[in-house]
Amino acid sequence: MWFLYRRTIQVPATIDLEATDRELHAHVILDGVEVNEGDEVLVHGAPTHIALNEKRTMTTRATVSKASLPRRMWERVMGRTRITELYEVGFEG
Repeated sequence: MWFLYRRTIQVPATIDLEATDRELHAHVILDGVEVNEGDEVLVHGAPTHIALNEKRTMTTRATVSKASLPRRMWERVMGRTRITELYEVGFEG
């Protein structure tokens, strides 16, 4: 069905990881694409773990699946009526 179609884009991405006694974070910055409601992002080559007291910044690729207009509108309406899950984040190896 045309309204379920997703356009996929390959983009460069920067991954910033830190696991210290002061901070624990993982950030991904996508170059040249804006992520909107209903879009999905898959980061390729991201490490599944880093050692304690380690900071890493690396460049890799990401696949962005852009949602169709009907899907984006649906996600926008549902996001405003109820918030059940903010983000689903996973590191898979």
